This record gives sequence, C-alpha cells and structure tokens, in this order.
Amino acid sequence: MCGIVAIAGTETVANRLVDGLKRLEYRGYDSAGIAVRAGPKVERRRAQGKIVNLEAVMAEAPIDGLMGIAHTRWATHGQPNEINAHPHMSGKVAIVHNGIIENFRELRDELQADGRSFESETDSEVIAQLIDKNMNDGMDAVDAFEAALKKLSGAFAIAAIFADDTDLLIGARKGSPLVLGYGEGEMFLGSDAIALAPFTRDVTYLEEGDWVVLTPDSHDIRNVDGERVNRPRVQSAVNESLIERGEYDHFMLKEIHEQPESLARSILPYIDQATQTLNLGDVADKMFAGADRAVAIACGTAYYAAHTAKYWFEQKARLALETDIASEFRYRNPVLPQTGPAMFVSQSGETADTLAALRYCRQNGTPAVAIVNVPESSIA
Repeated sequence: MCGIVAIAGTETVANRLVDGLKRLEYRGYDSAGIAVRAGPKVERRRAQGKIVNLEAVMAEAPIDGLMGIAHTRWATHGQPNEINAHPHMSGKVAIVHNGIIENFRELRDELQADGRSFESETDSEVIAQLIDKNMNDGMDAVDAFEAALKKLSGAFAIAAIFADDTDLLIGARKGSPLVLGYGEGEMFLGSDAIALAPFTRDVTYLEEGDWVVLTPDSHDIRNVDGERVNRPRVQSAVNESLIERGEYDHFMLKEIHEQPESLARSILPYIDQATQTLNLGDVADKMFAGADRAVAIACGTAYYAAHTAKYWFEQKARLALETDIASEFRYRNPVLPQTGPAMFVSQSGETADTLAALRYCRQNGTPAVAIVNVPESSIA
C-alpha cells in the first residue's frame, strides 16, 4: 500500500518528509522518493528499496526547501525501480499518487498524440502530464489541477507542488484516503494520520471527492463540484505503538510477538468482569441474533486472520463463517447472508478492495462490522 506525506511550511522539509515516510513503513513498499521546491525549481530524489536507500541518495545530493511531497510506492503499474518511483514530474509540476488511474492508457495515448513523452511505465505520470499540459494551455495551477481531476477515472489520493508557486500545495482524494493536518504556520497532507503523527494530531479527514488548496497558513477545501466546504477538525487518536518498531528488527516480528497482548487488549473492554461473559452491545447482539451465517472479507494477512477466526466462530459460537478475498469478492455476484453480518478486516482501514466490498454490501443492505486498527479510517 502506497503512502503520501506533504508539507507546506516555514522550515526546511526534506528530513521531515523522510521522517513521515518512516511512519508508513508498516504498509510495505518497494521504493521511495521526495520532491522539494528548491529555489526557482522542483528537485526530486528517488531510490528503489528501503527508505535508508533514499537517505543515502539524499546524503550524496542534498536538497531542501520549505515545500515538499514524499511517497512510498507499492508497484501496480511498472517495475519496482527508480524510474517508476514517485514523485513524478512534468515541466514545473511534481505529484505523488496513491491508487489506480483506470483510464490511464487512454489519457496516455491522448497526451502522446499531443507530442508528449513519458519517462515511466506508471499510471501516475499521466496526472503530472495532464496538469502541466493544462498550465501550458494558459490555466493557473489551481484550475489546471481541477481540470486534470475531472479527466481521471479510478481511485486516487494526490498531492502536487509547483515550481512557479512558492507557497502552493494541492491535494485531492477519490476512493483513497487523504488527511489534512494543521500546524503552527504550516500545513500537512498524509495518506493517514499516522504519517502526520510526527508533526500534528490536529487533522481533517477529507471526504470522498474533496480537494484542497494549501499554503503554509491557509487551507481551502472544495468538494467534487468545486464548491468551498467546511469539514470537521478533530484530534487524531493515533496509537504510537503502531508507528515504532521498538526493540524489534521489523514490523512483522513486532506483530507476531504482540499478538497475545493485542488480542487481550481488543477483547478486554467487552468482557463483563462480574459475570465473565462477553458483551458486545445491543447493535452487535442484533446483528448476530438469529444469523444464518456470516462472511469475513479481507486481503493479505488480514485474510489469514479472518480464516483463523472461522474456526473460532464455528467452534465457539456455532455460526458458519465464510472467508473471502476482497479482490475476488467485489468482482463476482456473491450470495450475501440473509440475516447475518459481513465483517471487514483491515489493519489500516483503507484497503481499497476491502473498502469496495464494504460499499457493495452496504448497497445491498447487509449489516457491516469493521475490524481495524485505525478508528478514523474509511472502513471504520
């Protein structure tokens, strides 16, 4: 799962961007990069592999400025290499992107027919190319960004900076999360609140279709129709234990050793200590009372966790539980439970296929249960 961090500030940002990326290592990635507005231009540094490789590149060729974007990539289009790593640039525009641009081939063909050449194999580069083309056609950066958004199909979160606009950072989301963070004389964007934890917990979770125009001391949120809107400003409840590896060499080892404690911590609030019985509340009781069966939907290791839970549901609750991989579930016509819930398991609460499966079940009236680590996430 890709990760985004962006800063519009009054202090140098390069090392801070890398610090934010380190908070996203738990998502997994195959390359990383940053772009910073340095003087009259945007400069970038990218590296295949771990963030330590990016730090080595930056040590050899330092860059810095007050405005920047950063990204960890998990390849979907193109090989995991430096050329395909984000940020992508075209002219005076640099962007980072999470998600998939479903119509990128049509857009790429259209742009190539207009005489434009592409550096990478990715779907993401078309975003930078579109914005740059619009600016060359006479639009300012904000209008060029909005016009590009209207041509994109798929799921995405985007952050962009511009060589000619010293204070301008623009972000957008559709089907992929983006969080706005508030600082003292600076603003932030992140793919989740964990990415912004080193800087702020004062955040706004942008809603579906929102895009935002930022300077270090201002924010202007607009909806999918371009209308200015207000969104709630909240304090993120980020758990620091999710961010740091602590004494462990890597996150997988950390998660293995923390399983007993994590299970106990998750279950304890629902145990009635006087009677030693489980109490999930009235809503859960109604969901499971008289259930014919339930389904658990997830991806990757979350799917394996759901598959383990299948045995517990059958042995302890005598309730049939089907497990489904979200990427397969969403593309067929599944038979949903008549009286039982669908459960959606995701560490981040933002897994795209799991979120799409959740929306499908809601559209069909199936009760939904979210099992996530991030209570502010889209799935929650």
